[in-house]
Amino acid sequence: MKKYTCTICSYIYDPAVGDPENGVAPGTAFDDIPDTWVCPLCGAGKDFFEETKD
Repeated sequence: MKKYTCTICSYIYDPAVGDPENGVAPGTAFDDIPDTWVCPLCGAGKDFFEETKD
């Protein structure tokens, strides 16, 4: 699964890790995260994330 980076604070969402503290289980693809989810570091919405370039 692809990782996504917040363009505001550079937080990287890794689907292997998820964001359990905010209700996103490990193994959850970015596209499957609810639209109400926000970056756990800066509060930016999903629309501020870009696919991480390897």
